[in-house]
Amino acid sequence: MHQEKRLPRNGKEGFLYGTIISTLTVLFMTTYSIIYFTGEFNGDIAITILKTLPIIWIIVMLIEPTIFGRIAEALTAKFTQPTDSFNSKILFRILFTVLGMSAAMTLIADVVINGLHSELFSNWLLNWPRNFIIVLFAEVLVIQPIARFFMVKMHEAQDKKDTANAKVQS
Repeated sequence: MHQEKRLPRNGKEGFLYGTIISTLTVLFMTTYSIIYFTGEFNGDIAITILKTLPIIWIIVMLIEPTIFGRIAEALTAKFTQPTDSFNSKILFRILFTVLGMSAAMTLIADVVINGLHSELFSNWLLNWPRNFIIVLFAEVLVIQPIARFFMVKMHEAQDKKDTANAKVQS
């Protein structure tokens, strides 16, 4: 039976796959956002990024699978057919996930970095469309392909090991 090698096959692999995607996205967007707003990169900015990264990453790892991942899965099922290609399904999944996560994380990241302030919602209205487009392209062109490549290599190694074990047993 043919199993999809580009996606996780169980919960442990799903966690690893999500960790890769979340880590790359958080690293990219945190760095981009802080540099965008400060206009420079120096030691203080690097420290801010390092302090902010774990907090943002934990938030992402909590809300993506529990909220936005489930919503994206449901919407993908509504907009695709079982016979649709892998690429069409994954693009819908990415679109819906990025739509929700970018909206939430634009707001949350502003609170984490700058605290609660009076311009929170006006900042969100200005920043979210830019963040959505940037993350959408980053996910489609770089981040998701890296995660799927990692899954393929991991599954190929597992399949090779399983084949070797089967030969030893027979």
